[in-house]
Amino acid sequence: MAVDTVTAARPAAPPLSNRRKEFRRAWRSLVAAKWPLVALFILLGVLFAAIFGPAIAPLDPNRQNIMLRLADPLTAGGRNNAMFYLGTDGLGRDVLSRLLYGARISLMVGVFAIMVGGTIGVVAGLVAGYFGGWIDDVIMRLGDIQLAFPFILLAIMFLVILGPGVFNIILVLGVGQWVTYARIVRAQTLSLREKEYVEAARALGDSTFSVIFRTILPNIMAPLTVIASFNVASVILSEASLSFLGLGVPPNVPTWGAMLADSRDQLMANKWWLAVFPGLAIVCTVLSFNILGDWLRDFLDPRLKTVG
Repeated sequence: MAVDTVTAARPAAPPLSNRRKEFRRAWRSLVAAKWPLVALFILLGVLFAAIFGPAIAPLDPNRQNIMLRLADPLTAGGRNNAMFYLGTDGLGRDVLSRLLYGARISLMVGVFAIMVGGTIGVVAGLVAGYFGGWIDDVIMRLGDIQLAFPFILLAIMFLVILGPGVFNIILVLGVGQWVTYARIVRAQTLSLREKEYVEAARALGDSTFSVIFRTILPNIMAPLTVIASFNVASVILSEASLSFLGLGVPPNVPTWGAMLADSRDQLMANKWWLAVFPGLAIVCTVLSFNILGDWLRDFLDPRLKTVG
């Protein structure tokens, strides 16, 4: 009897048939919404570029050719008469190759920063919401202190101290995101910790760790998934902003923000492609994450679910 009660207290994994039904419902919802489906294909394209960029890039992104600097798009030249489909920058580097390599940095920073910030924030929110008292006060006041400072200024300060680098920017941007997750998880935990199935798990002798991470956490994953989808977009923008200021990754690592920074001196010379192509890459990626996040929020809202 005790085993049956414990099983009932914990959310069981849905059967395979239910998962297939849920997948079909999600696909039908994507197709019906149209724009989220377009956003999904754009993000899949960015992911493909991030994974296979080195294999499909026409040239080395850091290879300079001063003789072909600021070449227009669809210009051929160089040693092997290579085609510069999106033109070259002020140092004669292929813009298309740098765009493909830059996708990897943007996605890597966005995903890993969310993993860092999400892990810290989820643990802090669960602990604060479950135990309450002075632990809750300390964690929430630390979050309030961080929110009292403009995040971009904090990021600039820490990156000046730590120096540029992919690991450093992931760490700084990740730590900057934890408060959002902590507040949401704390609020959800406060509403769930007195539920019947949580009380049943405690009464049956489950450890505090088991109650928090095996009973409460699975029931708050839906809002966390939505928040993460939006935060990836904001982190990509933050990385581009810091790279634009020269505080992101080292200069020899191509990023979309650094490409925009390099285009500043050439805009007056009507070299439009230097700013347009990396700008479009940032806009399309961030917009796609936001559109997909909007759809995900509606799809995971139980009040909007229909039998399909």
